[in-house]
Amino acid sequence: MQTQHPTVLTIAGVDPSGGAGILADIKTMSSLGAYATGVVTAVTAQNTVGVQGALPIPTDFVVRQIDTLFEDVHIDSVKIGMLFDSNLIRAIAERLRYWKPRFIVLDPVMVAKSGDALLTREAISTLREELLPISTIITPNLPEAAELLQAVDITDDDQMEEAANDLWKMKGCTGWVYLKGGHQENVDHSMDLLYDGRHMIRYSAERTNTKNTHGTGCALSSALAALLPVSSDIPMAAREAKRYITQAIIHADELHIGHGHGPVHHFYAQWR
Repeated sequence: MQTQHPTVLTIAGVDPSGGAGILADIKTMSSLGAYATGVVTAVTAQNTVGVQGALPIPTDFVVRQIDTLFEDVHIDSVKIGMLFDSNLIRAIAERLRYWKPRFIVLDPVMVAKSGDALLTREAISTLREELLPISTIITPNLPEAAELLQAVDITDDDQMEEAANDLWKMKGCTGWVYLKGGHQENVDHSMDLLYDGRHMIRYSAERTNTKNTHGTGCALSSALAALLPVSSDIPMAAREAKRYITQAIIHADELHIGHGHGPVHHFYAQWR
């Protein structure tokens, strides 16, 4: 049974500037009518200019957060963001296999907008093995897709289609891949691909000229997690999530946060 206001969990790190991570996830979920809950995996010293440091939460305490929440609260969907290392990835995968939430959205966060690494290289293979197969949908951008596939840069539409297919196979030929095309250069539209092994669905939006795109991946994946429980199917949820992030980017310059890559406007529809 679909619920009007689903309860959604974000498992992610903290960006104190609020543009990315668990704070941005909660803003996105709330703006789309979901009740947001959160499990913190790491805290960072971060602003719109860069990441100055990261402190992981001990794995056993992350597990305690997850179990304590699921024991009491019905969770309709889960979004996974910053995970930091292999031990944490394995532990989260094990607990999610145990609790079996209906929807799992994996945003394979590897690098911050500033270029700072957020996931150790040894953990990438663990991510492939443990979390890709159990995720309902994964949402890599083009650099993250290339890293997961150990491939060369993905630069054009044909390479995007090939990458989406390869990622779906890497997932075990199950679930969906939402491949974000925002890193394509010299194009006037941002095209994303949604693929389930049979259907290659394209979502396109005109590009917005702004530097304020901090946390776009967090917002898109969180929007999916909020929309999946109230949508008739996954393509519908993806279409609405693309619409949400497009508008959040269009309205980003209405905010004036920091001196670097500012956040998208999560509450564009509520703040008039």
